[in-house]
Amino acid sequence: MKPSVPAIFVADSPGLDFLNSIATPVDTPVDWIGDGAGLLAWLRQAQIVPARALDEIEQSAATKSLDNVAARARELREWLRRLVVKYKGRPLAMRNISELEPLNALLRQDQSYYQLSVGESGIHLDAHHRWTSPDSLLIPIAEIIARLLSEEDFTHIKACEGHACTLMFADHTRARGRRWCSMGICGNRAKVSAHRKRQSARLE
Repeated sequence: MKPSVPAIFVADSPGLDFLNSIATPVDTPVDWIGDGAGLLAWLRQAQIVPARALDEIEQSAATKSLDNVAARARELREWLRRLVVKYKGRPLAMRNISELEPLNALLRQDQSYYQLSVGESGIHLDAHHRWTSPDSLLIPIAEIIARLLSEEDFTHIKACEGHACTLMFADHTRARGRRWCSMGICGNRAKVSAHRKRQSARLE
């Protein structure tokens, strides 16, 4: 069953947004890819799979197959979490290629192809995927994780400082001073908490 709360995309990195597909936005943990329906809904919101492909898979695939793919996505997410927690805040100095095998194994299953298209600015070379089965939904997830590992500076990856918040983000601000997943969520909570503490201290 897909959650009623919209998924959270505040990480400034698609790979970390996938990591944040389980979070505690208020008090109760929410897993946006807890089953197949949830995975499809999260992919729609993330916009990393064409809506038409999602529609076709949703109509043709058995619920059990989609649930199995969601379970594999959750396993991949926890593999990524261990990696990010291990290296966040410092350079990603990986010595052993075998650490990346779960991701490389998925990437080898890709059935992509290229097509030329014509637009207002000229001819473009576009990459396309063959969405042959529910398993193919894991490929774009693997791609955004691969880009995270190969392109993101891990010294700028942080965990939100909000109380009980589990969200991660890439700090791309100029001064690298970002502390919260969102000022509208954890930032405001921290301000309110600090204000209450100051008021309490004055009354003592």
